[in-house]
Amino acid sequence: MGPARLYQLFPSPDWDETDLDTSTDPFHPEGRFQTAAKKKAIRDHFDACAPHRLSWEQKARAYYEDQTRYLRFLVPEGLRVLEIGSGIGNLLASLKPSRGLGIDLSPAMVNEATQRHSTLEFRVGDVETLQLNECFDIIILADVVGHLLDVQTAFKRLRRLCTPQTRVVVSSHNHVWEPILRLCEKVGLKMPQREHSWLSPADLTNLLYLADFDVVKVERRLLLPLRIPLLAPLCNRLLAYLPGFRGLCLSHYVIARARLRRPERPYSTTIVIPCRNEQGNIDATLRRIPQFGGRQEILFVDGHSTDGTAEEIKRVMAFYPGRNIKLLTQDGQGKSDAVRKGFAHAMGDILMILDADATMPPEALPKFYEAIASGKGELIIGCRLIYPQEGRAMHLMTLFGNKVFGMAFSWLLNQRIKDTLCGTKVLFRRDYERLAASRSYFGEFDPLGDFDLLFGASKLNLQMVEIPVRYEARTFGSATIRRFAQGRLLLKMAVYGFCRLKAV
Repeated sequence: MGPARLYQLFPSPDWDETDLDTSTDPFHPEGRFQTAAKKKAIRDHFDACAPHRLSWEQKARAYYEDQTRYLRFLVPEGLRVLEIGSGIGNLLASLKPSRGLGIDLSPAMVNEATQRHSTLEFRVGDVETLQLNECFDIIILADVVGHLLDVQTAFKRLRRLCTPQTRVVVSSHNHVWEPILRLCEKVGLKMPQREHSWLSPADLTNLLYLADFDVVKVERRLLLPLRIPLLAPLCNRLLAYLPGFRGLCLSHYVIARARLRRPERPYSTTIVIPCRNEQGNIDATLRRIPQFGGRQEILFVDGHSTDGTAEEIKRVMAFYPGRNIKLLTQDGQGKSDAVRKGFAHAMGDILMILDADATMPPEALPKFYEAIASGKGELIIGCRLIYPQEGRAMHLMTLFGNKVFGMAFSWLLNQRIKDTLCGTKVLFRRDYERLAASRSYFGEFDPLGDFDLLFGASKLNLQMVEIPVRYEARTFGSATIRRFAQGRLLLKMAVYGFCRLKAV
């Protein structure tokens, strides 16, 4: 069996089939034995399939290759990964975890997996009675929830193994494909299955909610699970994501996070204010920032201003000695460079971006703090498109373009985003550090910094939440937005995002 150890995860060391039961219904004393019998039948079925599992995976190669490719996109290497229903361990091994644990009800499957992947650990266990004393970064249930007798109980068990950063990935099949899949089983192209539940993404979302999880996003993939040159890439990399075709995809992926509890202490915050030639806005912006949370740090990042902005910042630093205000000068050019420098020097638990022109009211920042501190979201974004604009704060053409691209990016990110370019964005420093560490996947593509955060957060499966704000007109200076150039940039970002986030 190799150096890896074979475990059995049940409450009693003297395990027998009745220990698989989770039923304690006092009104049905026979329920315990009925449940055990059902689980024994499931276990026996997969024990019988274990010797042939590899050949079944090879027959359905297109399906398993797509599943592996997408999960490798979702799961960076080197994380702590738990897979429920791990089979012979090929999927878990492909993710290259630093700590990989596979749990499967079938001893024969666990035996096969242990022999194939000696660097990973595989245990016999039932997720509905699972007892582990460790946490994981990623928990995967690939094509397994339909075989569980009590999905809600299983999710509740897994909730105990989660940190605030843990993501649970649940994959399932589209019920529309049931006749085709049954036919494939009959002609020997697919591993035979027992009768099982067909759970839609809406069903899974509800069950996860009942177990104290929040769904971050849902993705649908694989329109043509066959390796046909030219046709398969066209169907699976393009058509599968278009309206009308998405509902026909074979695979559904639901990504969820454990619902957070309120912290025991207030979070400290760093407010990064990029500024260039904003001398007349500095003092007013600073005075309008309220106190909230724990320790508050304000970092002005000057972009080589020529109107005395840096000198004005130094003046207010002396005038407000009781506030923790600092001045940095960016090394390069553009808002993205300024934000990165500010975040690199930030000391707060929570990072906030506030534009120096105060068109987003600084008084609204406590709403952003409350949303992230209470666990309602992990990337909090301002939305200027809900309330009426003040005067001509936003040109009509700009407003129309933002609404159109908001719909495009909501589809692209699988999360509702109406206003991608609102300057105020808030996230935890720990999440930004993870985002920055994986930035090489996207490269240096974004001069504004908004999409660097949006795409990076989507890649990390962070939950995004928008807060409506009133967009106010400038009181000093003038905007430097070039509307047609901005439109071209948004289109470029949409195409780039599709290639890096969808067609993977």
